[in-house]
Amino acid sequence: MVKLPGVVLNNGLQIPIFGLGTWKSQPGQVTQAVKDAIDIGYRHIDCAFIYGNENEVGEAISAKIEEGKVKREDLWITSKLWNTFHRPDLVEGALRKSLKNLRVDYLDLYLIHWPMAYKEGNDLVPKDSAGNVIFSDVDYVDTWKSLEKVHMKGLAKSIGVSNFNKRQIDRILENATVLPVTNQVECHPYLAQKKLGDYCKSKNIVITAYSPLGSPDRPWAKPDDPKLMDDPKLKSIAEKYKKSSPQILLRYQVERGHIVIPKSVSKQRIIENIDIFDFKLTPEDVAYINSFDCNGRICPYDEAKTHKDHPFVNDEY
Repeated sequence: MVKLPGVVLNNGLQIPIFGLGTWKSQPGQVTQAVKDAIDIGYRHIDCAFIYGNENEVGEAISAKIEEGKVKREDLWITSKLWNTFHRPDLVEGALRKSLKNLRVDYLDLYLIHWPMAYKEGNDLVPKDSAGNVIFSDVDYVDTWKSLEKVHMKGLAKSIGVSNFNKRQIDRILENATVLPVTNQVECHPYLAQKKLGDYCKSKNIVITAYSPLGSPDRPWAKPDDPKLMDDPKLKSIAEKYKKSSPQILLRYQVERGHIVIPKSVSKQRIIENIDIFDFKLTPEDVAYINSFDCNGRICPYDEAKTHKDHPFVNDEY
């Protein structure tokens, strides 16, 4: 079983540097995937309400705890506040829904999933008659203050943000009494996030890298989109280390001090993904992989690009 290194956060807690992502994992498959991951040695599970599979993830977590395979305190469980629950009076209720789904009494980490607020209600992606998303004018700073309250109640041991840009983090820091421990963002060699990463590091905020393999199974991928894992430059590094391209991509994030959360439901790939702690990339290799950066964002969230708080439209990083 793999023993995972950890990253000490700005609140003194230690998070496993490697976890299992659950975005796009189908409800019928994710329960077994989480069980397999825990058996293999994963102790960090990254979830979100909008993924629609928290209940099945919770089923796996509770089964492994009941088996005696792990204790609750052995696990690091993250979830995220969806856009329709940004209004301050809705935050605790949304968190409690995730706790109920996941069958736990607290989260180790709760994130604001996106800075954009959507119209409150039962529809998670509310749209008008023309098919445009209906926004809410809630300020994410006010949402953050409610996250601080659920943190103080012990419902979330750490709190953070996801998909926030520099300006938005600055605003949080100007108004926060509890600092965000992480900013979870898309990060891979085609979108290396060097400037944002350096900025976050200067503020003692850790980057968590999602879609570290380039998310080849994203629903909106086009046949002619570049495929990161097929990049010959990457393959040459993989050959050098006698590792797979995904293993190089994941080790690349670890070398940068980033937490990394690849998604898979295949037991074989779940095993392969975590098998990256028996080698290191050289600084020269990391610099070379950084040079692949082409601002190749694969999760641009265009359906909300007219939102005043969209993080990728008006800011450099």
